[in-house]
Amino acid sequence: MKKIVLATDLGGTNLRMAAVDEDGSILSRVKYETPRSSEPHEIVETMAKAVKECRAELRDADILAIGAAVPGTIDFKRGLIQTAPNLPELNEFSIVGALEDKLGIKAILENDANAAAIGENWLGASKGFANSIMITLGTGVGGGVIIDGKVLRGIDGTAGEIGHINVEPEGHSCGCGSFGCLEQYASATAIVRMAKEIFGQDNNVKLDGLKEITSEYLFEQASAGNALARDIFRTQGYYMGIVLAGLINTLNPEVIVIGGGVAAGWDLFITSLREQIKVRSYKEPAERAEVVRAKLGDDAGILGIAKMGFEDTRSFQEKYE
Repeated sequence: MKKIVLATDLGGTNLRMAAVDEDGSILSRVKYETPRSSEPHEIVETMAKAVKECRAELRDADILAIGAAVPGTIDFKRGLIQTAPNLPELNEFSIVGALEDKLGIKAILENDANAAAIGENWLGASKGFANSIMITLGTGVGGGVIIDGKVLRGIDGTAGEIGHINVEPEGHSCGCGSFGCLEQYASATAIVRMAKEIFGQDNNVKLDGLKEITSEYLFEQASAGNALARDIFRTQGYYMGIVLAGLINTLNPEVIVIGGGVAAGWDLFITSLREQIKVRSYKEPAERAEVVRAKLGDDAGILGIAKMGFEDTRSFQEKYE
């Protein structure tokens, strides 16, 4: 009987679940809109519905665990979501206990960027490296750090929040409560904000009848040679390079992986990013640390949480054999 983990990517818009086997093969997928309600148990019910659908497709499979990768801070040991900015109904919610009570199977929880780091380390761009950093560029900026083959979580489970490293002491306010965070200069939201600030000062900029600036539009404009749009992506790379230089000096990683939707602008920001690493890091660690693009795309988090599920159940079995 094939052993599988049901891995869930729980986002603010969609809930994606996949049945993953021990080799990392995805055997089935389901997707639902993430229910938006003040009642967190509606999300649990939707996950239960997804489990039922996966079970129907894989009748002979042995489901070892269900896992959820969540965008927010978590208490890994207690299975508790501390804060989830895009899913505030889950704040302080013990989702692991709720899933285990509902489904009767082992449940695990992880921050989505940590899960992506684990996925890329298992089957993606950082495979074979014991020390790696993962940065996810999307609506926000997430981070996951692996040291000596283990995820760095910290005493409270909040380690790896790379997007909230300060890059401008008096910078733009951030949703975390601080200001000047990397997230305010490198995310999709930040790129759009910076564009509006710049375009608003230049009456010669033409938006081709576009009513609203988007990160996709800016990418297209930059790729087509628009000088102002290209400057925005260079600025993004500049601030990312500052942060990565500090992380290289502090953590001495072998590889840094950059993923997420905004990583599509790689060719537009990578030169300025590498320039900052070169001038701000110790020479040998900077030369050692490869900066590479993620390989697994949207599946990184799903594969990472699946890997955790297999390792967790294997450890439990070995303990009592």
